[in-house]
Amino acid sequence: MSEPNVAKEPGPQGEESPVAQSPSPDEKRKREYKDFGHEEEKPTHANVDMSLIELKAEDLYDKEKVDLETIVIEDVFKLLQCDEDGLSTEEAQRRIELFGPNKLEQEEQNAFLQFLSFMWNPLSWVMEGAALVAIVLSNGAGQPPDWEDFIGIVLLLFINSAIGFYEERNAGNAVKALMDSLAPKAKVKRNGTWLEIESAELVPGDMISFKIGDIVPADCRLTEAINVSIDQAALTGESLPQSKKLGDQCFSGSTCKQGEAEGVVISTGANTFFGRAASLVGQDDDTTGHLQKILAQIGSFCLVSIGIFVIAEILVLYAGFRYTYRRGLNNILVLLIGGIPIAMPTVLSVTLAVGAQQLAKHKAIVTRITAIEELAGVTILCSDKTGTLTTNKLTIDKATIRTYGPFSADDVMLLAAYASRTENQDAIDSAVVQALGDVARARAGIKLLDFKPFNPVDKRTEITYREESSGKLKRVTKGMTGIIIELCSRNKTEELENRLEADVEEFATRGLRALAVAYEELDGQDPEGEGNGFELIGLLAIFDPPREDTKQTIDDALALGVKVKMVTGDQLAIAKETGRRLGLGDHMYPAKVLKDGPAPGSKHLSLDEMILDADGFAGVFPEHKYEIVKRLQGLGHLCAMTGDGANDAPALSRANVGIAVEGATDAARGAADIVLTEPGLSTIVHAIRGSRVIFQRMRNYSIYACAVTIRIVVCFAILAFAFKFDFPPFMVLIIALLNDGTIMTLSVDRVLPSMTPDSWDLAEIFSYAVAYGIYLTASTVALVAIIMKTTFFYDKFGVTFNGSPTPSSANDYQLHMIVYLQVAIISQALIFVTRSHGFFFMERPSLALFGAFIIAQLVSSIIAAYANFGFTQIQAISGGWIAIVWVWNIVWFAPLDWIKFAMKATVIKRLRERHEAAQAEQAITGVPITRTQSRAASIHESLYSNRVSFIRRAARKVGFGSKITMKPEELQRFSSIQAQRTGATLARNPSRTCCCIDSVSCRMGMRVSRPSASKQNTWNDVICNLDIIKARRLSHVVSSLSLPTPIHFMSSSHVHTYTHGIGSGYLVPFLSVVLV
Repeated sequence: MSEPNVAKEPGPQGEESPVAQSPSPDEKRKREYKDFGHEEEKPTHANVDMSLIELKAEDLYDKEKVDLETIVIEDVFKLLQCDEDGLSTEEAQRRIELFGPNKLEQEEQNAFLQFLSFMWNPLSWVMEGAALVAIVLSNGAGQPPDWEDFIGIVLLLFINSAIGFYEERNAGNAVKALMDSLAPKAKVKRNGTWLEIESAELVPGDMISFKIGDIVPADCRLTEAINVSIDQAALTGESLPQSKKLGDQCFSGSTCKQGEAEGVVISTGANTFFGRAASLVGQDDDTTGHLQKILAQIGSFCLVSIGIFVIAEILVLYAGFRYTYRRGLNNILVLLIGGIPIAMPTVLSVTLAVGAQQLAKHKAIVTRITAIEELAGVTILCSDKTGTLTTNKLTIDKATIRTYGPFSADDVMLLAAYASRTENQDAIDSAVVQALGDVARARAGIKLLDFKPFNPVDKRTEITYREESSGKLKRVTKGMTGIIIELCSRNKTEELENRLEADVEEFATRGLRALAVAYEELDGQDPEGEGNGFELIGLLAIFDPPREDTKQTIDDALALGVKVKMVTGDQLAIAKETGRRLGLGDHMYPAKVLKDGPAPGSKHLSLDEMILDADGFAGVFPEHKYEIVKRLQGLGHLCAMTGDGANDAPALSRANVGIAVEGATDAARGAADIVLTEPGLSTIVHAIRGSRVIFQRMRNYSIYACAVTIRIVVCFAILAFAFKFDFPPFMVLIIALLNDGTIMTLSVDRVLPSMTPDSWDLAEIFSYAVAYGIYLTASTVALVAIIMKTTFFYDKFGVTFNGSPTPSSANDYQLHMIVYLQVAIISQALIFVTRSHGFFFMERPSLALFGAFIIAQLVSSIIAAYANFGFTQIQAISGGWIAIVWVWNIVWFAPLDWIKFAMKATVIKRLRERHEAAQAEQAITGVPITRTQSRAASIHESLYSNRVSFIRRAARKVGFGSKITMKPEELQRFSSIQAQRTGATLARNPSRTCCCIDSVSCRMGMRVSRPSASKQNTWNDVICNLDIIKARRLSHVVSSLSLPTPIHFMSSSHVHTYTHGIGSGYLVPFLSVVLV
């Protein structure tokens, strides 16, 4: 570093030093450098006599008496019935029976039953019913069971179930990852001796110890802390490691980055902060996924269509035509087998699985394949900040360095690096040294003589070194602004202090942490000697910078119609500054608005409206993130949530699509649907585009499947009614197998993604399906009618039926084959119409789809030419008939595009206008519109669930089942809630007995003084505040005391009730009952 060309004047020394003097208020005001941060609360005492308290839950829940986050540590020991020597082995065993092990438990599910569960949905029921009909009910009229149809149906069912079973077996990773994230070992004091045990054996009241690099095994209050710094970013979202002192709380799952500590356990397992976050993973009021709802509605459409015509056939064929039992049953089987899109879940699963492989090429691993469909419809992306939008790595903002005096910004940076450790660094030292670019410069050209590392008392670092070029001894210090400026004695003016104060305040409002740097020279060669006085030379700004590609990712997401919201556990100022740097906006709110709602007179009429309008929220906890996502979903939006820490796991689980970014914790990965393996969010844009391609493929198939259902059901019902035509069920099964085999190639079809979020407009899908199905039905009925009623084809082309110009009957075996070939060819060709938006030949299909279609048609034609399957009532036909069927289908296929265009111009246009009108009305009234909902779906959708209920059962087993609602203030005092719960359990199972007469701690926080012997049965006066305390609760207290004398109540005007403000203004009563 070049030495500035300025004269170095020694500052005032001895008694004249401003540091040593105490200026009067008239001479100089005391300055406060308001660097942002958490406000510290001073320890308090419980408002009860701790010698009389008997660890009753009634005392612990009365925060007027006990606020366990702020009470002194001695009171915590009394409440938890423990001391610094630890628990005895017997007491620890008793408590583990009360509180359970310090881990999250998982319930195993029988794999075979899990596999069979996938055959339990309405589509499968119909096919299972068809299988029973084929094997049981068909065994009549002197004919054997229909084994061929039975085997084919069962094969389809098992293929579908196998794919679903494979997917679900991987669904239990969320709870498992959270469980594995707990520290496996813990150092604990038992019987006064330190020993190492499994962390699962810890109980409330245990004394534990941990040091640098250890994971905190349970929530605890510190009883000893030596320079402790805890990284809890994965739990709370705070980017900086937090310094901890005596009495502070440490969360289970956080990491000790510096120092060593001892503490008393206040909560274990499911009751820890970590466990509460785990309880929200998989806790979802909506038990079905979005795709399952869509499948439910499509399945309902197919079931209703089939049901109508099955009932019609029963009435017409049996009551009208007097069919025999077996003949009518075969016709019904045709409708059941051909109409049910049994392969729909399989086809969609294969489409999604192939799509997942394609996304993996963009470094996105899909852990729940149905999330791909939901990602295509995502309208809001809720992103965590720390580690997601930002690097989670502290950096010096070189553009905002403030200099004072002759030193340049580079000089200040170099001197600050001198005053930093180059090994065993904390986060700030690492940031300062890395900012040099070349870390070797931090010790280049100097000889280290003395170094004082950061500690919580001095709150600064200091280096004394010899400059090799000049041989001079110099000293540099860096640390908190208020500490450094108090050390400075040279060139310290009112103007400089005013400027420093303004700079620190500006940094604070922007969410930047200020780090002051001061410098002095030593006159002699004694490294411990006095210098010429410190001079303030600069102010550094520390922040967690955005990732390089984040801004572009956000811009790309907005271009795709996806709004991005920041949801972070960091403070509001930091969130706003990050939002400004990313172009995300700084219209953000603190988490407390989620409880308080919009301020009176604000532009937002409701909390939902505020959440929808906000650019983000700061200071949030797991429950807040979960609630934000849930409310946005309630407004009809599909939400994606990105995150990297365990604190993000609940929201990742609740979101339609949870995305764990690169470097995420196991807990976040387990709860997420998509895991990114590449830094940054740019992969999300690729994933959104890819998911929309996959969505288009699924939509195309859905139209096709519904159209084929209408085509099969209506066509063969009309043929049965009009011509008493009995098509063989086995040939319908062949058609279904060939169709589904061809349609599988849709998973790699060439389609273009939309530029707006996709949604399932089922009215459009069903409208197209009905139009196509009826048209294709007409093509088959017309062909059969011409063959049956005329000799047109014999006259023009000379084709016959075993030598006859007309079939021998409506059930001629060759006529069956002609109908099979016609239905098979044109049904498969329909996919080229449904997959295109314009003329089918204008959008080239993939080679796989086109090749599969050609192969399927060759197979169908070969079957028509050579198959003589007597068991299924078909007979091979001539090449002439095959050519006629092909030409017939081509002629009927050509107008399909015009039907599509006509539908778009009429029915579809009207449906879209109605949808837009509904959206406009929603925008005016504010009433949310739930997308893709129908009454039919509400009946069946739960039966198409992804079936991960065993995770929820595991959660309920460890007490996670109830819905969690908590005020932000209570979350910030989480140790109070934890210790209250612990105390409640201990109170129900006390280790020592108490006398209910000598000292009673009752449900209302009641204190009862001991009566005299002569007046034990006399109650002369009871004082209470009836305006605050509910009479029914008071009567419960009195009845629990079993006192015979009635209680007389006095009005509140004659009462002195001790009250105290808790949190944001809640009044907690303290009732005094006096025995006279």
